[in-house]
Parts: sequence; structure tokens; C-alpha cells
Amino acid sequence: MTKANPTPAPQSEAGGALAGLGAYFLWGLLPLYFALLAPATPLEIVASRIVWSLIFCLILVFALKEWGTLKRVLSTKRSILLLALAACLIATNWLVYTFSVLNGQTVSAALGYFINPLVSTFLGVVFLKERLRPLQWIAVGFGILAVVVLTVGYGSLPIISLVLAFSFGLYGLVKNRLGHSITTTTGLTVETMALVPFSVAYLIFLAASGQSTFNTEGPGHFLLLMSSGIITAVPLLFFGYAAQRLPLSVIGSMQYIAPALQFVTAIWLFREEMPPERWWGFALVWIAIVILTVDSVRNSSGLRRSKR
Repeated sequence: MTKANPTPAPQSEAGGALAGLGAYFLWGLLPLYFALLAPATPLEIVASRIVWSLIFCLILVFALKEWGTLKRVLSTKRSILLLALAACLIATNWLVYTFSVLNGQTVSAALGYFINPLVSTFLGVVFLKERLRPLQWIAVGFGILAVVVLTVGYGSLPIISLVLAFSFGLYGLVKNRLGHSITTTTGLTVETMALVPFSVAYLIFLAASGQSTFNTEGPGHFLLLMSSGIITAVPLLFFGYAAQRLPLSVIGSMQYIAPALQFVTAIWLFREEMPPERWWGFALVWIAIVILTVDSVRNSSGLRRSKR
């Protein structure tokens, strides 16, 4: 069984925490950006994100003089396999998320990312043998109850929410397993390299069939799609930095920032409906988040006292 990484140094943890907070804040604002990309389809948006992200990452690799590191990563079979797996997981997450925002289901997307901290905490126990404290187990129990309530209320599982929660939770797990052997820039570069052939092929198909919006919706739309590389890569770089320096359970405890912003956007700006069963499900998840937060604060205070 794979052993968990050693406890990060305090300076490393502080930098990881700031990077994680930055990533989730930027992700929370993504629905506003995607709303501007219509009439592009989710697949076209995701394909564009991948292509422009690779270009942006290659520029960063050149600026940071990480070509040697990139070559070393590309020559290591384990790294390539893990990054290819990470690429598949994040591509799935991007596609489902973009679909939900463009089809009036931003609330479902927000729910997925509210559940995600609980999924990350659970994955840390199963795969990394992280030990949960009693309050963390209670929080996970509330998360499971929330899924049950939503399933009964809607008559089916909240598929979009669960796919988003587990795809990103597993993505974080894979990034955590890479540790410090790969820089965040080179890791994301290899991930986008794995996805670019499929993305380019699809964009060529759209252009050949007259379905592309890239050069038919005006210069504003063109620039917005181009900027998807920066908008995609920057928070992922932040997240990759944080995932390599923090325990998975800590990352899980800060992930509520993005869905909170998404939820507010969905309710107040997009005017999406919130039937009673959805409010009950969200309430249970929010209780779980409060419990996780209280437990995290208590544990941090205890660690500081023990160090003194």
C-alpha cells in the first residue's frame, strides 16, 4: 500500500494554503466567464481550453527554464501514466461542468463542488490511509445523507454533482501522489499534451463542418476563447502547487469557497430554481462543511499548542 507523503514544512504548507485559496476563488467565478462564451458548445469550449492552456504552459516552461524538468517527466513512465490519468479526470470534470453551466444547472455544479471536500476526505482515508477524527466522520455522514435526500427528492441520483465531485477528488488524489518530483507547470503541460491531439482533431472537425464559433462570432468571442488558456491554467497551477504541499484532507476543507461563489451566481444572477428538496440537500452539505471547518480549526489550534 502506498504510504502518505511526509508532513510538509510550515513554510511549504503556508504557500500551499495561499495557492489553494487562490485556485478555489478563481474557480468560483468561472460560471460568469462561461456565460459569455455562448453560442459555443461545451465540447468546443473544453477543446479550446485544452489547446490554449498548452500554449500558455509552454510559454511558462520556457520563461521558468523548466525544459530539462519537462524532458525528465516525459522520460518517466510512472509520471506519464499518472499525468495521463489526471488529464482524463480533469477533462471529464471540465466537460460536465461546462455542460451544467450552459444548460442552466449551475446549482447542480455547485452542489458537486460542495460534496467534493467530503469526497476528498474520504479518498484520503481509503487511498492515503489518513486517519479521520470523529468530527470528520460525522461530516462525511452528513454528506452521504445529503445525497440520499436529493436522490429521494428528485427520484434519481444527482449525477452531475457526483461526477464533478468524484472526478475532481480523484484528480486531486493523483496530483497528491506525484509529490514534489514534478513541478506544477510541467505537470499541467504534460496533462494538456495528452489531451491536445483529441482537442485539435475536434476543432478541425468543427471548422470543416461549419460549426465552429471561433472565427464567426466576432473578435470579442475570439479573444474570450483564446483567454481560456490563462483562465484554465492559472487556477490549476495554483491547485497543483497546493496538492503537492498539503494533506488531501486539508485541501478538502477549503474547497467550499468555489461552490459558494457558484451557488450565489446561480441563484442571484442566473435565477435558477431551488425546490425544497434541493434546499434540504444543500443544508445537510453545509452542516457537514461547518463541522469540517470547526474540526480543522480545533486541530490546528491543538497542533500549535503542542509545538509551543
